Amino acid sequence: MNVKIESSKIIKPLYEGIPPSTTTHIPFNVFDNVTFDTLMALIYAYRPPTPPTSTIETGLRKTLSIYREWAGRIGEDEHGNRGVFLNDEGVRFIEASIDASLDEVLPLKPSPSMLSLHPSLKDVVELIQVQVTRFTCGSVVVGFTGHHMIADGHAASNFFVAWGQACRGMEIAPLPMNDRAIFHPRDPPLIEYNHVGAEFVSKLVNKELVKVNNDENKEKNIIVHKVHFTLEFLGKLKAHASFMNGKAKTYSTFESLIAHLWRVITKSRDLNMLQNTQIRISVDGRRRVIPRVSDEFFGNIVLWAFPTSKVKDLLDEPLHYATKIIHDAITKVDDKYFKSFIDFANDEKVMTRQDLIPSANMKEDSLSPNLEVDSWLRFPFYDLDFGTGCPFVFMPSYYPIEGMMFLVPSFIGDGSIDAFIPLYEHNLTNFKKICYSLDLKAK
Repeated sequence: MNVKIESSKIIKPLYEGIPPSTTTHIPFNVFDNVTFDTLMALIYAYRPPTPPTSTIETGLRKTLSIYREWAGRIGEDEHGNRGVFLNDEGVRFIEASIDASLDEVLPLKPSPSMLSLHPSLKDVVELIQVQVTRFTCGSVVVGFTGHHMIADGHAASNFFVAWGQACRGMEIAPLPMNDRAIFHPRDPPLIEYNHVGAEFVSKLVNKELVKVNNDENKEKNIIVHKVHFTLEFLGKLKAHASFMNGKAKTYSTFESLIAHLWRVITKSRDLNMLQNTQIRISVDGRRRVIPRVSDEFFGNIVLWAFPTSKVKDLLDEPLHYATKIIHDAITKVDDKYFKSFIDFANDEKVMTRQDLIPSANMKEDSLSPNLEVDSWLRFPFYDLDFGTGCPFVFMPSYYPIEGMMFLVPSFIGDGSIDAFIPLYEHNLTNFKKICYSLDLKAK
């Protein structure tokens, strides 16, 4: 795609009445600090009729007056606390065009060409960037980048809904709950779980692992493969995963699909049967922490489950085995686990003495033998309506990190799921052969 940049500028919040102070600093909490310190990029595509670019821009400016963190800058206060300055320095807004119709470039595939549909993710100080790309047919692609330390997927999806409301001239509702300081350690602390090796790793060990992994795989070509799972297949998969030894145990569609992909990808990789493999699965704490955290909380409140298995067991045992491991690992990340994490992460002496850093990073080229899954299945991303209808395509950008999967609801809207799966090219052939098989065997 030959994308032409027509304009690039900084836009700032549009307030009603007197603007607020621009000197406030909001420190990050323990969940912000442990998440991915990076920008994430999303792609939306709209069929004509589409709203004027000015409508999208003005709606964004109005929304930034409510979600002020996005228009700020990350930095440290006088005490060395990292957080966001509510200085209203603004976000980048880019207008672009393509001398082609959208149908000529469809289907949008997770490939390097996707990077031209959103602003760069490198060396950026703006916490939000938006690129509006217009096609000759009147279709529009909106590329969005947002910093993960400002908001998790749940909070970001609330922002998108609000942006759509502002573009349609509606009052933004519900309003975000802007209080990152609600998570306090207990006195005395009660650390009941091991958080080293889960949310945190040793800085030195992590650096060596990333270097070795990247050096070993730098010559291998990674392909991001999109797989569509129909509602019918998902139903069969769920039934298959939920039945064992004549007894039924109902697991969720999500758990069943992740278990299936874990097994299929593991078999495709042709791993050593005696080594361990694990999945990193994000767990939203809003409905797990007691008392419950509001759905409108703006920020991060996500930890991870780490289901683990020997490769041989994962492939020799039926699908039920993997699904149960996943279900049990997710269930363990409950109120007690979240509060144990809060206590541990607030112990600065332990953190400093052990030289710990967050395990969440996107600097690795490959996660093998492990996997990570980012599920956007429950978020209302398709509700970003600028005034002329919802998008007909929503997808992540191009992330060629082997083993880092994204799950999104299909635009068909019938409950089917699209999975974006980065694999080494030499493993992809095997994956395609078995990705719809319900009867995997180790050999």
